[in-house]
Amino acid sequence: MLKLVKYNPNNPKEFVIKKSPNNKIEKSVQKIIDNVRRFGDKAVLSYAKEFDGFNSRNIKVKNEEIESALNTVDKNILHIFKRSKMQIEEFHKRQIENSYSIYKENGVIMGQIIRPLERVAIYVPGGLAAYPSTVLMNAIPAKLAGVRDVVMFTPVKSDEKVEDFILAAAAVCGITEVYKIGGVQAVAAAAHGTRSIPKVDKIVGPGNVYVTTAKKLLFGVVDIDMIAGPSEVLIVADSSAKPEYIAADLLSQAEHDKMSRGILVTTNLSLYKKVEKELELQLSKLKRKKIAKNALESNGICVIAKSINDIFAISNLIAPEHLEIMTKNPLEMLTKVKNAGTVFLGHNSPEVLGDYTGGTNHVLPTAGTARFASPLGVYDFVKRTSYNYYPKNVLLEFKEDVTSFALLEGLDAHAVAANIRFKRSYK
Repeated sequence: MLKLVKYNPNNPKEFVIKKSPNNKIEKSVQKIIDNVRRFGDKAVLSYAKEFDGFNSRNIKVKNEEIESALNTVDKNILHIFKRSKMQIEEFHKRQIENSYSIYKENGVIMGQIIRPLERVAIYVPGGLAAYPSTVLMNAIPAKLAGVRDVVMFTPVKSDEKVEDFILAAAAVCGITEVYKIGGVQAVAAAAHGTRSIPKVDKIVGPGNVYVTTAKKLLFGVVDIDMIAGPSEVLIVADSSAKPEYIAADLLSQAEHDKMSRGILVTTNLSLYKKVEKELELQLSKLKRKKIAKNALESNGICVIAKSINDIFAISNLIAPEHLEIMTKNPLEMLTKVKNAGTVFLGHNSPEVLGDYTGGTNHVLPTAGTARFASPLGVYDFVKRTSYNYYPKNVLLEFKEDVTSFALLEGLDAHAVAANIRFKRSYK
């Protein structure tokens, strides 16, 4: 099921995902964006009817619907939401940044102000499945950052009903502004604003290729979290790893969709053979076995490496969204990790823990972008403003340096601005 390959240090790029734009999708997405920007609510409602079967002008969830959801959802589920919230908050509170000021003896004052974004939209998918965990992972760091308005967009069908557990998760996170709109039209409405939907400063949350493309095309009009690709897991394993654990964790990613990617990297060929047997056994019992099988057969690989150093050379090259280290001494391996979204250490730290209740965020860089990108966090919902104050006598000390820089770059007006406070000419 997993394609077996041997690591060749002379051709490492065979593991790197090759990405290319889909011009046809971008063209259709851009058309929807343009229509929403031009026609506002009329276009949004038209697309909601066309794509989702939603045919109503009541696009905003009422408070009574949220209250009803809280009363309907099983109390045990609510308890899980609240406990997960505590876990996620505990981890993310440490990411809160503080403003600072530097007061120098010469009278110079420099500093940075940390301010939250004012309005953020969370996109919650509603297609093949609905994910209350998405609500928690996106809303909690935004709330901790101090975002004034955290709003939610999620598609609904002709019944006009948002899933109760989605509304309950929103309520647990303190979200009361929810819109029954999804797809490109929701992203465009959030970015540009309409009569019914005030524009936002940032859009976060997962979506299909159309939603992701819309976020990409609207970046600059609005900020976004990332350009996310299909889910992926890379498992580093030695002889101490249990084949059944590896198979289960590979399948947990594969069941997302047929584009999901599962990778096993090991020096142990016999472990690969045992994992293959476990995959067949466990796959037969899954509800989404067709999706999972398709994903593993299309995108699953097992790389046989010669050494532990080669193993991590492969892992760092791929820069996986999720990295599991199933070795005898996993904590010692952490120093070898350069590129990964989140690392799960040991045999009893499955990636699914991070999806829900582990505390770390499950919104992670994919498709190799962990080389330069980070998990979603509180820092994604703030902006930083720098400031400085210079007394005239200190400006005098720096005037010649500023003038030299300005003239070196051919910017005469810059030089004048530094000198005019002392004389009319800088020559």
